[in-house]
Amino acid sequence: ELIEIIRNCSGLHPKPPGLVLQYGTAGFRTNAKLLDHIMFRMGLLATLRSKKTKATIGVMVTASHNPEEDNGVKLVDPMGEMVTPTWEGYATQLANAEQEDLLAALKDIIEEEAINMSQEADVFVGKDTRSSSASLSKAVLDGVSALGGRNKDYGLVTTPQLHYMVCCQNTQGKYGEATVEGYYKKLCQAFIQLTKNASNCTDDQKHLSVDGANGIGALKVREMESYLKKELHISLFNDGSAGKLNHQCGADFVKVQQNPPTGMKINSGERCCSFDGDADRIVYYYTDSEGQFHLLDGDKVATLISTFLKELLTQAGIDLEIAVVQTAYANGSSTNYLEDTMKVIVRCAKTGVKHLHHAAQEFDIGVYFEANGHGTVLFSKAAEEKIRQLAEDSIADDERKRAALLLQDTINVINQTVGDAISDMLLIEAILAIRGMTIQQWDAIYKDLPNRQLKVKVSDRRAIDTTDAERRAVSPTGLQEAIDTLVKKYSQARSFVRPSGTEDVVRVYAEADTQESADALAHEVSLAVYRLAGGVGGEPKPLH
Repeated sequence: ELIEIIRNCSGLHPKPPGLVLQYGTAGFRTNAKLLDHIMFRMGLLATLRSKKTKATIGVMVTASHNPEEDNGVKLVDPMGEMVTPTWEGYATQLANAEQEDLLAALKDIIEEEAINMSQEADVFVGKDTRSSSASLSKAVLDGVSALGGRNKDYGLVTTPQLHYMVCCQNTQGKYGEATVEGYYKKLCQAFIQLTKNASNCTDDQKHLSVDGANGIGALKVREMESYLKKELHISLFNDGSAGKLNHQCGADFVKVQQNPPTGMKINSGERCCSFDGDADRIVYYYTDSEGQFHLLDGDKVATLISTFLKELLTQAGIDLEIAVVQTAYANGSSTNYLEDTMKVIVRCAKTGVKHLHHAAQEFDIGVYFEANGHGTVLFSKAAEEKIRQLAEDSIADDERKRAALLLQDTINVINQTVGDAISDMLLIEAILAIRGMTIQQWDAIYKDLPNRQLKVKVSDRRAIDTTDAERRAVSPTGLQEAIDTLVKKYSQARSFVRPSGTEDVVRVYAEADTQESADALAHEVSLAVYRLAGGVGGEPKPLH
């Protein structure tokens, strides 16, 4: 009878023959018109995953920072983390099975994972503000019911909010209450507690301009404002009332273009930040009195947060190991500052948030941010316990106790499940207020090394293989030696190449003491890639 139901339901969500999609770093993502069958099948898969883990699973319908006509889907595992690699594989198998092979593909997964089909299943579903999200999330819900799963439709939520709900549900409320209101209360109460430690903040210092990317983040910041009790004054731009989602605005646009978003009035020296389309990334910026634009990306954010935490740990006298996890794209200046000046452990992980998240879990406190502004802080159970004990210790001295209480509030303002623009924004605002720091002072902690990123078209990106968290090329033969030789010609230089995860291009990154040198090095490395790794089209032209 189940077979009948699935057959009938899947007929309503047929797969276009021959369409092949890969579950990438963040799920499936493509033009919304091609996704109906994928959504239905991810509803099926989430239900199986729930039966397997005996826990609630999340499905988020979003294409993050992609253009409005795209959509996509991300699966959320029981602790609010991204779904495990094995199941990413199942997702790809299920998505690409032709219509007549769908039942067989499902059966394979059920047998492979020895899933007890009479086990109950629960799936939480959320969606972003794209016009296609309503019907696509409906297709997910159809998939869940087809396998007899129970669903809870959260409607319009940010991606991190859905991750949060799943974690709350599966920790029986220990992490928080699985409602949007519960989310605002937890974060805002912690934020208000933190800002009590800021000495005489003026209204001016409490002001922040936010670019909502014309997406879900804008709606949710509006909903949250009443919970902030006027402790943060937000001017919201690109709130979705007029502009197009992610169009000339949002974190990705600002980071890549090195320009403020369209539709935002900026006074010089004013703190500004941008979310991406599903509010899991954030970047800060300001323009100086000369009108020069200054970007504070994920590296600057990680530095601010980790140095704040390190100082609190020292004040509290708690011995916990804190580390910052970066990727090869992190600016060399940030790495040097953290290692040499702050004496913080720095780890390099492969590109992709799941790799950073995993590496951060190996420390008592792991701060991870990609340069694009996606990141968070993870606290081990032991670390949270040590901090709690000191905060509740009746005989501890005042300074130590104050630091422990600050650490506790910091833990509560952070969404540990995934990068969260709203949570990161509150944390950054609290740190700047407590330290009495302007955005210019934050920016001046270290100066970025000039850098350049380029792409080289190749006939097959698999020709390039890397090691050491993508910092060194293993193949083709001779490429790494060529890069090493070129890097030696410049001062404070570094360069690496890695194949793109999505297209036949090789990404080249170079940094050096001057922009001229960084550009020249990037170009010379591009030539080496073109010659040794099967470049196609004309030889890369110099930038100048």
